[in-house]
Amino acid sequence: MNPLLSLIVPAYNEAGRIGATITRVCAYLDRQPYAWELLVVIDGGDPAAVVEARHAAAGRGNARVIANSINRGKGYAVRQGFAEATGERLVFIDADLSLPIEALEPMLARFDAGADVVIGSRLAPGAREVGGPGGLRRVMSRVFNAVVQAAALPGLSDTQCGLKGFRAEAARRVFAHQATNGFGFDVEALFLARKLGYRIDELPVTCTYHDRSSVNRVRDALKMIADLVTIRWRHRHPIS
Repeated sequence: MNPLLSLIVPAYNEAGRIGATITRVCAYLDRQPYAWELLVVIDGGDPAAVVEARHAAAGRGNARVIANSINRGKGYAVRQGFAEATGERLVFIDADLSLPIEALEPMLARFDAGADVVIGSRLAPGAREVGGPGGLRRVMSRVFNAVVQAAALPGLSDTQCGLKGFRAEAARRVFAHQATNGFGFDVEALFLARKLGYRIDELPVTCTYHDRSSVNRVRDALKMIADLVTIRWRHRHPIS
């Protein structure tokens, strides 16, 4: 019997933190009444992260660590985890847990209420930000969100939040066409979901910012804009 939930944790440069993340996630999921599986995708970087992750997941038949020898990008890691997932609901969450694992409960309730895709939002009514990003990061995030809304996804306030879930059938169809490996993969997945007619719900979340980040703000923002142009061109025709 397939689990209700497959949780994917993409990780890059998370040595020294990924073990604690796995321990915390498993402790939360152990308290839930449903069957689950955890797939941690270490996408290159310090090999110590693989050792740490495997140690934290040891002895758990429903927790696996997938190790990539080179860094291919967050989009690649999420797509890889989704391809190996067996659950009815497929969710990914950032490895630093800046979005709380407890948000899974209201997310699953949204699926039960009819949503096909549920995305965490730091900007939806009721959301909170703790610590707050730096001024430049905040400005760049708001500018990128405005560009995305204008060019691809009107009405979605926050496409880059690191907590997103899909019904298994929706995930299969969306990620069969999703090809962006970098941080722009979120936009492509949501663009495809909307194009395929899936219902997307935004879930307000509390985001606690951490100082440590693998994001190069200027470089990655420019790359995401380039990805947006590519996404619109790649999916300019109807899809089945």
